[in-house]
Amino acid sequence: MRTTAAVVHEVGRPIEIEEIELDGPAAGEVLVRFTHAGLCHSDLHVVQGDIEGWLPMVLGHEGAGVVEDVGPGVTRVAPGDHVVCSFIPSCGRCHWCATGQQAICDMGAAIMRGHLPGKRWPISGSRGRYGAMCMLGTFAGHGVIHETSAVRIDPDLPLQSAVLVGCGVPTGWGSAVNAADVRPGDTVLVYGVGGIGINAVQAARHAGAQYVVAVDPVELKRDTALRLGATHAAATPEEAHRLSYELTRGVGAARVIVTVGTIDADVVGHAFDATGKSGTLVLTAMGGIAENTLSVSATVATLFKKTIRGSLFGDCNPTTDIPRLLGLYRSGDLRLDELVTRTYRLEDINAGYEDLLAGRNIRGVVVHDHG
Repeated sequence: MRTTAAVVHEVGRPIEIEEIELDGPAAGEVLVRFTHAGLCHSDLHVVQGDIEGWLPMVLGHEGAGVVEDVGPGVTRVAPGDHVVCSFIPSCGRCHWCATGQQAICDMGAAIMRGHLPGKRWPISGSRGRYGAMCMLGTFAGHGVIHETSAVRIDPDLPLQSAVLVGCGVPTGWGSAVNAADVRPGDTVLVYGVGGIGINAVQAARHAGAQYVVAVDPVELKRDTALRLGATHAAATPEEAHRLSYELTRGVGAARVIVTVGTIDADVVGHAFDATGKSGTLVLTAMGGIAENTLSVSATVATLFKKTIRGSLFGDCNPTTDIPRLLGLYRSGDLRLDELVTRTYRLEDINAGYEDLLAGRNIRGVVVHDHG
């Protein structure tokens, strides 16, 4: 079948809209009619060359929609099911899945190579075979994905909001409750409160933090954070550092989470300094993979017992945590509707990313038009 998609052909070039050819689902694969796709900064990392992947590539790794067909052997979903796509697949068999760490499933190591498991290339176009971002390619009207990337959800949930739990929501939420292990009474700093950090704010407050400081230069993001659980907001790292020690009477923040769009050594240094003794600094952000962005005093880390750790997908297990988060949304303990600042047509994808870079969105969402 043919479908319309947003494709990156060359690093540094605008995203292009074009018709692509999509094969039907093979064994273990699922044909999804995508209804919504989230605009996440990680796709821009591919466009900008910070993350290497097979090009041409159909972008998009936050997706929700309806299953239209399944290949032989598929058991996780069936035609007619509503699904959210997990940007990290979970095979359920590798060492990491078996030990409850689906976020680092071995299948996830290949998600930027463009093809599905078994080196299957279901997408083709004018320039040959095309890859799909995170084995998904949700910036297309239809996609063929592996069943390990599909999580069935209740059909009454609004897909425009549910789409966000495929990446940004669990990544931020889990960075606070799993990786940082926020405890009641903690003081928490979150650097960068866009589509990921805003959910770290929500999670920290839900976990019982006494103070949650949202750090972001963009007023819209600070104001949104204050509405969704932050007790304080800071426009600069210097202001955040001062609040870290003022609110705690000189102790410093117990948990600091970095969820900025592009990480660099400067923000890591500021976050490390704001972390108190025996505190935990969680890094949930990316930049150039060959760039050294961690430059702090190991002596201070030793003497003050500071912990620095990375987190992928918020250390979440998508098969259980995606439904769990949607349950919190249903009960009113997690706000999703308020995160969607604007919606876009697929043809306006470049404008959507311009809005993201300009700080005009918490989260933009593409609404696919199926006529």
